[in-house]
Amino acid sequence: MTTPQHGGAPAANLWNEDLAPTTLAQRTWRWYHFAALWVGMVMCIPAYMLAASLIEGGMSWGQAVLTVFLGNAIVLVPMLLIGHAGAKYGIPYAVMARASFGTRGARLPALLRAIVACGWYGIQTWFGGQMIYTLVGVLMGQPLGGDKLPMLGINGAQLVCFLIFWAIQLYFVVHGIESIRRLETYTAPLKIIVCVALLYWAVQRAGGLGPIFDQPSQFEAGGKKAGMFWAVFWPSLTAMVGFWATLALNIPDFTRFSRSQRDQVVGQVIGLPAPMGLLAMMAVMVTSATVVIYGKALWDPVDLASRMTGAAVLLALIILLIDTVSVNLAANLVGPAYDFSALNPKKISYRTGGYITAGIAIVMMPWKVLETTQGYIFTWLIGYSALLGPVAGILIADYYLIRRKELDVDALYRENGAYSYGNGWNMAAIVAFIVGVLPNIPGFLNAAFPSAVPSMPEFFKTIYTYAWFVGVVLSAVVYMGLMKARAPQLQGLVPPLKNPSWSKKEKEPTP
Repeated sequence: MTTPQHGGAPAANLWNEDLAPTTLAQRTWRWYHFAALWVGMVMCIPAYMLAASLIEGGMSWGQAVLTVFLGNAIVLVPMLLIGHAGAKYGIPYAVMARASFGTRGARLPALLRAIVACGWYGIQTWFGGQMIYTLVGVLMGQPLGGDKLPMLGINGAQLVCFLIFWAIQLYFVVHGIESIRRLETYTAPLKIIVCVALLYWAVQRAGGLGPIFDQPSQFEAGGKKAGMFWAVFWPSLTAMVGFWATLALNIPDFTRFSRSQRDQVVGQVIGLPAPMGLLAMMAVMVTSATVVIYGKALWDPVDLASRMTGAAVLLALIILLIDTVSVNLAANLVGPAYDFSALNPKKISYRTGGYITAGIAIVMMPWKVLETTQGYIFTWLIGYSALLGPVAGILIADYYLIRRKELDVDALYRENGAYSYGNGWNMAAIVAFIVGVLPNIPGFLNAAFPSAVPSMPEFFKTIYTYAWFVGVVLSAVVYMGLMKARAPQLQGLVPPLKNPSWSKKEKEPTP
């Protein structure tokens, strides 16, 4: 990667080889790479279980699939908007955030994104370890067991399996983002084939789609939750958006390698909403078949795989392992690796950032998080969407409405450039972020800690239901209002980039 060249040498605490704008030679991602990336990330255990959780919440299969599809269609919008900067300027999310938050202030949204991703990385690593635990038990002919270890709360076999899966992922941390791109490209078609095979197996064994397709919504007249559809739909939709809210922010970490804007747009449009909707439909259909096959609904694909016989169980669990590796690396490693690097570029490279992420995954003991938090998925998803939504609103407002998609890339790497603001902090972004987060805090406390905060005015509960949307709109409006007062100061700070430092200087890469 090249160093900015129009304004002198970049500041050592703002630049390193991993954060620098990508060169033309590094822009190798075509639309099918982005589509494969999303197919690979969509086909994962948490996504599979989302539709199932909506069925449990009272929705019919059609309502559940539509909710999943709609949520992903909505989150696709900020994906494409924020991803534009990565494809145009070759910069990662942590650097793009400097335009709005300031060269130092950008460490705040970078750290927020990194912390959330570390949480997901640890959780997915625990899922992967549990698959190995289940697989070994199946191969041995009996479930593994043992006494729980002091302080940890899991047995020795579970800990060893967790560390084995953690070590498997470490290979890709060492070999960088290109190894992740190759993994996603090669495994995405395999996942589609396996999903179709799983559906075929389930329907054949059940002799049909089972009873769930025939069950009406519980929200209909006479149902258990008659008249309560919208009370369930809106938080569910927010949770669907929240599921990919992290990627909506750090998508420039991927689009910076795109050959063109068209490649990133077409690839993401093809790869996200439709596959997510299809996965939701498959999850509902397979789950309905398990009612007939096993006499009860099995929402967890790992549990389902463990009940198969012969070579099928071995193949199913291996595929689930590969799936979890590819999803975890793409969704939860690339972003925080860049974000940690941005905190101290001089000492932390992309690879070192990956090591930090992997290390936190162990220290956080994700099994304890999953074990002690009631309503974990929805509290977790909506909770962190309340944090990340305001960041998305600020980035979009700044890039499109303030900057008109024009950035002075060199200034993003200089301490005294156009984006230094006051000592590196843009207080307009900080205030807008706080305003976007504050209204959601009461509702979050009530949802996450119901015993400690048992009562809360309905007003705050309602706001929290729309947490991501509230954060995006509030922060964007406040940021625009505060920055409008500085309009005269902003004029002339963003000159047209007629010859960016990384263009026209390298040979066009071969397709």
